[in-house]
Parts: sequence; structure tokens; C-alpha cells
Amino acid sequence: MNLAVTTVSVVVLIVGLSFGVVGALGLRGALRRNRFFGVRTEAAMRSDEAFTLANRVSGLPTVVAGVVGILGAATSLALLSIVPLAVGVVGMLAIVVAGAATGTKAADALPEPEPTLPAGCAGCACGGCSLVKR
Repeated sequence: MNLAVTTVSVVVLIVGLSFGVVGALGLRGALRRNRFFGVRTEAAMRSDEAFTLANRVSGLPTVVAGVVGILGAATSLALLSIVPLAVGVVGMLAIVVAGAATGTKAADALPEPEPTLPAGCAGCACGGCSLVKR
């Protein structure tokens, strides 16, 4: 049991550190739109501006979630008990989901981005009119 608790605690510690880093980057506005990290809901992925806003709003809760996970894992390692680990994991996940929901609401409140024509296109002559949603 001790090896299992230790192994899972180390994994949760790494996840907590990852949440902390991603949350800090989002909070600073330094997290760029990508396929792996940050709030990646449909509303957040709509534009770079929406992604940045969603991750700024969810940044602080994500950092806090990381701290909760780290504290739960560290306490579990110190006591070799599953209870603080379980509390830390549940708390970490609840906080990060709530933060992502708040970030999604913020991104959803942004107006739809204006459609743009491809670079170098002069309008309907290059088929650009069919690319613009009406």
C-alpha cells in the first residue's frame, strides 16, 4: 500500500505543479493558443483574444488548484496516508473545473470575431466571397 500511495502522490504532485505553471502563464497572458494546455473549450478556441481572456480568468483558480494538489500530495507522502491525497485530488479537480467554467463564460461573452478574407485576396475575384460567412 505504501508504494501505491507514494506513486500516486508523486503523480498528483507533478499534475499539481503542471496546473500551477499553466495557471501562472494564463494569468500573465503568456499562454498562447495551443492544443494541449489551458482552457480549450469551443468559446475559448474561437480566437486568440478569447483564448487569452479565458486563461487569464481561469489562471488564479488553476494556480490555487495546483497548490491544493501539491499540498495534498506532500501531506500524503509525509503521512503515508491516502486520505490527504484523496482530499487534494478532489479539491484540485473541483477548483480547476470551476475555473475553466468561469474562463469559458468570459470567452463566450466576447463578440464573434469578424470573418477575414485570405491574405492577398481582393474580394470576390479570388472566391473570397464564398469564404466569408453571411
